[in-house]
Formats: sequence, structure tokens, C-alpha cells
Amino acid sequence: MRVLFGVIMTWALLALSPAALAEDCPRGTLDKQYCDRNNDLVADLPLDDSKWVDPSTIIFSYTPVEDPAVYAKVWDGFVKHMAEVTGKKVVFFPVQSYAAQYEAMRSGRLHIAGVNTGGNPVAVSCAGLVPFAMMAAKDGSFGYEMEIIVPADSPLQAPGDLKGKTLAFTSPTSNSGFKAPSAILKSAFGLVADTDFKTTFSGKHDNSILGVANKDYEAAAIANSVLKRMITREAVDPASIRSIYKSQTFPTTGYGHAHNLHPAVAAKIKQAFFTFKWEGSELQKEFKKEGRFVSIHHKSDWAVIRQIDAANGVSYGCK
Repeated sequence: MRVLFGVIMTWALLALSPAALAEDCPRGTLDKQYCDRNNDLVADLPLDDSKWVDPSTIIFSYTPVEDPAVYAKVWDGFVKHMAEVTGKKVVFFPVQSYAAQYEAMRSGRLHIAGVNTGGNPVAVSCAGLVPFAMMAAKDGSFGYEMEIIVPADSPLQAPGDLKGKTLAFTSPTSNSGFKAPSAILKSAFGLVADTDFKTTFSGKHDNSILGVANKDYEAAAIANSVLKRMITREAVDPASIRSIYKSQTFPTTGYGHAHNLHPAVAAKIKQAFFTFKWEGSELQKEFKKEGRFVSIHHKSDWAVIRQIDAANGVSYGCK
């Protein structure tokens, strides 16, 4: 009887090896194809190493912008540096929308991405993004603010004046372009979107900024980091715009890799980010106050963004 019990227990233990153990897959907000066994809120590397990806060509994208061609040039030196460090071909892939960026990573067509602040929790949950870096100043400081801007000669002077007006948002996944202003206007000023004021979506911060400058929009919620870069490039006249609200500082674009990248490749990619020399680079010319990449941790550094999402009733459901 004891021998029979021992045989049964042996088979039971065998049944728990890799496939059965893989069923122990806590997820939190992550999509069903991902696991989070260490509770860091991002997707784990698959236990089965046959599912690890070791691409011959690494595909990299930056968050959608008005003119992708401009940013292909801005990132060119960095892309060449990454190719040197990884020993692989690296291609910059301009994306036209946030949804396209997430879908490209989810489907395995994108390996590294710079994802906008508000989109990070969505990309983490739905596309398996593993954030690891963010731009910062040389002293390690980082961040940007959400501002509500209006045409310079607008009669609007404060957020409360938006009642009955139309406010341009960028995208539902954007922190400064939708989530933060929605939560702040509701909690601090008692203004509910589409009840106390009308809304429209421009698609991108650049579009919102140009829309206000050209008086196509009465007001817009934008990331002031984008505004500053556009002013530097002389893409918009600062005299045509006035700010009526400025928020607390938020983390900026988070850079991450696909969860199933071979760990040796992921390590080389991180090395490329943290060894890039900013001095004299096109990145430094474009992102003037930044001078390095710093390490980030999604669980702690994006806690304020998840709190804003919670206040807005946002869930990270994946289609």
C-alpha cells in the first residue's frame, strides 16, 4: 500500500513539472498571455526558453509624433550606437498611433518602444512592455507637466472658464493629453468631461498645440515637454499660446522591451541605453534639458499614473 502511495505521489510531482507549474500564473492587470510571478506589475520572461525571441533585426519605435521623419533623424545616432552594442541590425520604426505601437509589440513586430507616460500601463498590461529607462537631466532630475493652453487672445483665464467650452484632448491613453486633465478638472474644479464642457480628440500633442496656435481649438490639454521642443524647433510661435493651468510633475516617456526578448539581448539593449553619449548628439539637440537615461521601475515610478487612471475609472482591458 505504501509502495502504491509512493508511486502515486511520484507521478503527481512529475505532473507539476514545467507545464503544470506554468499554470501558476498570477497576472493582476496583465493580459492572459502574460504572467507576473514576482509581483513587479510587468510581464515575466516566459519559463519556456523556446518562447524567447532572439531577432536578427531589432525594431525600435518612439511614441507617435506629428512628423515621424524628424524623429527618425533625431534617433539615428542612438540607433547606430545600439547596433554597435548589440551586434545586430537596428531599425527605427515610425508609428502613426498609440494603438498601432501597442499592437506591433503585442504581435511580436516591435522589440523596443518609447511609450508615452499615460500609455505605459496600457502597453505593460496589453503588449507585454517591460519598462526600464527614461530620459533625465544630467543631475538625474526628470519629468514634465500637463498644461491647459488657450490662444493668446482667448478670454479664458482659468480652468473654471472651460465650462460650456470645448477642450481638445490628444488620445484616451495619454496621461497629460487626457487622463490627468480629466481627473484634475473633475476633482479640483468640479468640471466633468462631456457634461460641463465638450471634448474633441486631436490624436497627438503636436496637433493640439498647433490647433490652439491656429485657433482651431478653444483650449487643449498637453504635455509641456512637447510644447517646449516645438518652440525650440520654431514649429510654433510661443506668443500665440497662453497657459491657464500647470500640473504637478509627472514621469516622462518610458522605454521598454518586449517581455519575451532573450535575456542576453535585453541586457545588451539596456547597456546601449545606459552607455549612450549624449554630448553633441541629435538627441541632445532635440531633448535639450535631458542628458542621460536613468533606470525606472514601473511599480513605483508609475504609481501616480495608475492612481490617476483609478480616479478616472480606467481599466487596462486588452482587445
